[in-house]
Amino acid sequence: MPDLPPKKVGIITCSGEELPEGTVTRLAALRVLEQLRPGETVTICLPLFLAGGEGDRAFAKFYPTIAIDGCEKRCAYYGTVRYSNEPAASLIITDLVKKHGLEKPEGLRKLNEAGQQAVEMAANEMAAKVDSLLGKSWNRTKGEIDQSNNNEQPEETTPATCSCGSGIPITILTISDQEITVVGLPLIFETFQEKNKAPSVVILDEIMDMVKIYNRIEPDDEPALRVEIQKEYETYYQRINNE
Repeated sequence: MPDLPPKKVGIITCSGEELPEGTVTRLAALRVLEQLRPGETVTICLPLFLAGGEGDRAFAKFYPTIAIDGCEKRCAYYGTVRYSNEPAASLIITDLVKKHGLEKPEGLRKLNEAGQQAVEMAANEMAAKVDSLLGKSWNRTKGEIDQSNNNEQPEETTPATCSCGSGIPITILTISDQEITVVGLPLIFETFQEKNKAPSVVILDEIMDMVKIYNRIEPDDEPALRVEIQKEYETYYQRINNE
């Protein structure tokens, strides 16, 4: 498999600024990103994601994401499903409030006490999901990651980072006047070239199988895409071997 950057968890929140629950999602995510699980999480910008942010969409294809929504519309969740991949976990603030018997959050810029409680609960639930997705266990007594399973300790406070700098390359191929973005193609090529797998029909089948792991390929586009990827790999293979 491609040698990807260190695994992190992406957090994507809704943009419901007209709802107190939307404010809860953003404050809870910020607490996880900067205080509870810094260095292990990155933020995914929903407006940029929906507008075609290639770095964000690439990240969500390769790494687990948590979608946190303010209400049952689940804009963050369904946006991620449509344009990238199904989130590994999701959280809905209205459900959380109901589950814990909290009063309805109020306030847009400044939340009431119920809203602050919802922020704390949502942040803690997200942190637990991050640990689960990264294969870590949380020591509830000490309030820290169980050091018997992991040698890293969470930092105190770190500025939130964006998935745009995830380091996952993308390649844009033009097929029948249509641009198709292929995630991770250089990494996939590198994997095959390092094993000295010269371009051939058999190798192309193997490359396409790996491409499909990280990309949704429409059946109608696949024949033409195979041709373009074959050309790309032949060029890549020759260039590397001639260096």
